[in-house]
Amino acid sequence: MAKRERVMRMSVELPLWRALSGYRVLTMLYAVGVFLHAREEYQRPLVAVGYLAVLVVWTLVTLPRVASAQSCTKRFLGADLTLALGGILLTTVADPDHGDGPTLPTIWTAGAVLAFALKGGWRWAAFASSLVAVASIVQRETPSRDTVHNVLLVWVASIAIGYVVEVARASERTLARALEIEAATRERERLARDIHDSVLQVLAMVQRRGTALGGEAAELGRLAGEQEVALRTLVAGGLAPASRASEDVSLGAVVREVDEPDGRESGGACDLRTLLAPFAGARVTFSEPGAPVLLAPASARELTAAVSAALDNVKRHAGTDAQAWILVEDWPDEVIVTVRDDGPGIPEGRLAQAEGEGRLGVALSIRGRLRDIGGTAELISVPGQGTEVELKVPRGKAS
Repeated sequence: MAKRERVMRMSVELPLWRALSGYRVLTMLYAVGVFLHAREEYQRPLVAVGYLAVLVVWTLVTLPRVASAQSCTKRFLGADLTLALGGILLTTVADPDHGDGPTLPTIWTAGAVLAFALKGGWRWAAFASSLVAVASIVQRETPSRDTVHNVLLVWVASIAIGYVVEVARASERTLARALEIEAATRERERLARDIHDSVLQVLAMVQRRGTALGGEAAELGRLAGEQEVALRTLVAGGLAPASRASEDVSLGAVVREVDEPDGRESGGACDLRTLLAPFAGARVTFSEPGAPVLLAPASARELTAAVSAALDNVKRHAGTDAQAWILVEDWPDEVIVTVRDDGPGIPEGRLAQAEGEGRLGVALSIRGRLRDIGGTAELISVPGQGTEVELKVPRGKAS
C-alpha cells in the first residue's frame, strides 16, 4: 500500500470564532428586541429602524467573515467597527432625550471588539475598545457610573481574550513543533532498526571475513569496517531532520504525518507461533501454549523482529554453541515472549557503553520495536548465568 499523508489541524481559536458568530446573531436579535420594546420612546424611530435594518443585513451577510482569522480581514474589521460606532452616535439622533438607556446596537458592539481581539491579539483589542469607549462617552456627554463600568468591562475583557488567543497560538506552534520532532524521531529509529538488522550486520561480517582471509580481502574488510563505523555514527546522530511545521494561525498549527503500511488495515490477526516457529533448531528450543496466539499483523511482525534481534545477540555474544530458549505466554491482558540463553551474560554497564559507541541493537531493534507497538522489553543478565529478554505487549494494543 502506498504511503498516505495525513494532515492534522490543531486550533484552539476556531471554536472562539464559531462562538463569536453565534454571539453576533444573538445580540443582533437582542438589539432589535430592545428597540421594539421601547419604540414609542424614540422621537425619530425611522432613524433607528434604518440603522437596525442595516445591522441585521450586515450581521447575516458577514457571518462567513467571522468564521476564521483568515476570512476576517482588516477591511472587514474596520467596516464592522465603524457600523458599531455609528450606531452608538446615531442613538442621540434617533432620540435626543435618550439619557442613559441602551444604544441602538446595545451589546452587539462588543462582538465587533472581540473580532479585533481574535484577529490581532490584545493590542488590536485595546485599540478597538478604546474607540468604543470614546464614542460611548461622546454619546452620553455626561456618562454615568454604569456607562463607565460597562466601558471598562468591555475594555478589560477584550484585552484579556486577545492575550489568551496570543498564548494559544504560541502553544499551538510549540505543540506542532514537538509533534514534528516526535514523528521525525520515530522515523529515524525505524530506519536505524532496519539498518542495524541488515546493512550494519553485513558490513560487520565482511570486515570479519576479510580480516580472516587476508590479502585484498583484508583491505575490503578494512573499508567495510570504516563504513560500518561511519554508518553507526550517522544512525546514532539522526537520520531524518524534522520538517518545519506550518504556522498558519488562522487554521491552527498543521502537522503532516506519513503513514506507513503496517498491515493492520489489510486483514485480521495472525498466529504469532507461525512466525516464531522457524527459529527453532538444534540450539534454540521453542515453547508455545498449544493454541493460536493471535496478534495484529504489525504487532506480530515487530515482536518477531525483536525476537530475531535477541537471538542474533545470543549468537554474536554468547557464541555459536550457546543454547537459547523461546517461551511464548498468552495471557488475557498481554502476550509475553521470553528469550533466554545460557551464555556468559552481559557485564554491568556494557549496554550503556554500546549505545555510546553507536551499537543500538538492544536500544532500537528490541526496545524500540516494543515501544512502537505499545509494549515493553526488559533485559535481565547476570554474569556467568546467561541473559533473559522479556518482551511484553498489552493485549489491548497487540490485538
